[in-house]
Amino acid sequence: MKRSRFSDEQVIGISQEHEAGAKCADLCRKRGMSEGTFYAWRSKYSGMHCTAG
Repeated sequence: MKRSRFSDEQVIGISQEHEAGAKCADLCRKRGMSEGTFYAWRSKYSGMHCTAG
């Protein structure tokens, strides 16, 4: 299985940035990932919150 470039905490942080008002296209461009990946993560990690800062 291929190792992910992003940890679970990073994925949740990116999702929280989107919830705070950042545009998906801007987040994906900044992180170097596709919008499809972002939406797959959003469905997988929806409702989770990072407590580590």
